[in-house]
Amino acid sequence: MIIGGVALENPEMTLKPNLTNENVNAATSNATPAAAESAPAKNKISRRSFVAKAATTAAVFTIAPRHVLGRGYTPPSDLLNVAGVGVGGMGHTNLVNLSDQNIVAICDVDWGSAGKSLDRLGTEIETAQKRLANPPTLTPEQIADGYPAFNAERTKLRIERMQRLKDVHLPKLKRYSDYREMLDKQKDIDAIFVATPDHMHATIALAAMDLKKAVYVQKPLTWSVAEARQLSKRAQETKVATQMGNQGHSTDDARTVIEYVQSGAIGEVREVHIWTNRPLGFWPQGVPRPEPLNPSSPAPGWSGHDVNVRQAASLYAEATPMPPELNWNLFLGVAPEVPYHPIYHPFNWRGWVDWGMGAIGDMGAHLIDHSMWALDLGYPTSIETISTPFNGASYPLATQTFYEFPARGSKPPVKMTWYDGGLLPPRPVELPDNEQLNKGGGALLVGTKGKLLHDTYGLRPRLLPASLHASVGKPPQKLPRIPGEDHELNWVNAAKGTTQASSPFEYAAKLTEVMLLGVVALRAGRKIEYDGAAMRVTNLAAANEFLQRTPRTGW
Repeated sequence: MIIGGVALENPEMTLKPNLTNENVNAATSNATPAAAESAPAKNKISRRSFVAKAATTAAVFTIAPRHVLGRGYTPPSDLLNVAGVGVGGMGHTNLVNLSDQNIVAICDVDWGSAGKSLDRLGTEIETAQKRLANPPTLTPEQIADGYPAFNAERTKLRIERMQRLKDVHLPKLKRYSDYREMLDKQKDIDAIFVATPDHMHATIALAAMDLKKAVYVQKPLTWSVAEARQLSKRAQETKVATQMGNQGHSTDDARTVIEYVQSGAIGEVREVHIWTNRPLGFWPQGVPRPEPLNPSSPAPGWSGHDVNVRQAASLYAEATPMPPELNWNLFLGVAPEVPYHPIYHPFNWRGWVDWGMGAIGDMGAHLIDHSMWALDLGYPTSIETISTPFNGASYPLATQTFYEFPARGSKPPVKMTWYDGGLLPPRPVELPDNEQLNKGGGALLVGTKGKLLHDTYGLRPRLLPASLHASVGKPPQKLPRIPGEDHELNWVNAAKGTTQASSPFEYAAKLTEVMLLGVVALRAGRKIEYDGAAMRVTNLAAANEFLQRTPRTGW
């Protein structure tokens, strides 16, 4: 889905041929593993030695004259020098959306995969041009699901940005495989975006902030709760412009959600239901780690356990040689040592505990965000996650997480329930007979005067029953709108000091922590009681180990 020229992540769009999305590539991915390096010696750069060396040459953050990008564009002196880490998935979209600036360097651990992504730009431009010449018509199903009508102006903007990235930036860009080498050697970087797997977000962002670089990090902000706290603290200390890549936070619809709730349109809210169909059909979960059969054990039979053993052995047998352009050591980064297997990379890392945060990490920032924002929820006091079978390595096929948030001043306590893997909340009786809950994802806020329903990213907010929606009308506009609903350029302007970032780390870290506590409860295997002020699980000491992680040796 394209909002303000920005591709929002809606993988359903890859399943239907008649689409309105100008960037199919971005629709199916959030972040592809960051950057590849073939020279083993470069892998030995430690974060401590890198920061110590680079910090001695780091200059005060400035925006100096830049290379002219073309007639009619921003004057060179007003451009930001941007570098990207992880450019094969959502990082590809970030590059497109930032092509109005001066992109100076890109980094990825797998230039085979990332290179193919960038090579598709020409095809993407042609596809968008064809849609512009022959605008698609929405099907009745798409209309019912809330797909926006084709927007010619936004399509033209996206074509211009893709063309600029392809013709102006890519031919001159310096490519790196190790982000530490890039930050050490590339002295002209003002700002950096991070679109790697989740487990490397904090490490790279901290290194950039240590050098006073503005930082944009894809969602979820971090892999662990402790990392989220650390990034928030460092952002406040360095005062650099920060942003998490939850694009829906910058849409007009999302702000309308907040205005509906805070104007009292549905009364006091004590209950919230949030759901997504992920990982259904998008990446594997609930699978065993590839492992050979034990030669000393009897041949497996056909029980449930034995079928899992057979599946692990089958996956192990399907292992292929590591691609020559992938540096697996750099991909692993701070995570534990795990042998390469094609089921992990590219993209499928999201379903594995070592690197990703499952469905709630993928979509929580696009769905929990608006309820957190509108209700000022803060930290929950208890969290419980139930699920289909969980083997500790690959996230379950489906989960349901129950949060309890305390009262905030005059605001009542709130119970929030998260559903993924195709699970849905009960259908609200106020929903018209010809309408169903959007199976792709959405949120339902239950108030004392009515209900508010919105789709993923906060899109299509409407009050239930329909009579309430009609009588209330659109709420008074209280929140500022983001020009063009452009999340990346909002961050760019914040880095230039002309505006405030839409979703800075101080806010994004708390949202991320709430999301990740669902994973903590899953791994704990029981309901946990949480002291947010102390960042501590109070009823199960062992669960506190899931709030953080010791980095792999050398990281």
